[in-house]
Order: sequence, then structure tokens, then C-alpha cells
Amino acid sequence: MNLDVAGDVILAVLALRVFGRDALGLLRRVAAAGVRAGISEMRREGGTEGQT
Repeated sequence: MNLDVAGDVILAVLALRVFGRDALGLLRRVAAAGVRAGISEMRREGGTEGQT
């Protein structure tokens, strides 16, 4: 492993260490928003099924 690759690996590990929790929180918020949107869509489509 040359010095450039080692530097890139160390930088990636440090960035993951610093921003890892923030990225995980952001992914959780995006997933929760997707679930809420899906439930909303199901309720909207399910509520009109029995009506004519």
C-alpha cells in the first residue's frame, strides 16, 4: 500500500467517524418520511374503494 492510498483510507475512516452519526440520523428521517408517505397513500387509495 503506497502513501497516497493509505492517506485516502485514513481520511475516509475519519470522515465516517465524524459524520457517521449524522448520516445515520438523516437516513432514519428519510426512511420515516417514506413510511409516512406510503401510509398516507394507502389510506387515500383504501378510503375510496367501497364508494361509487
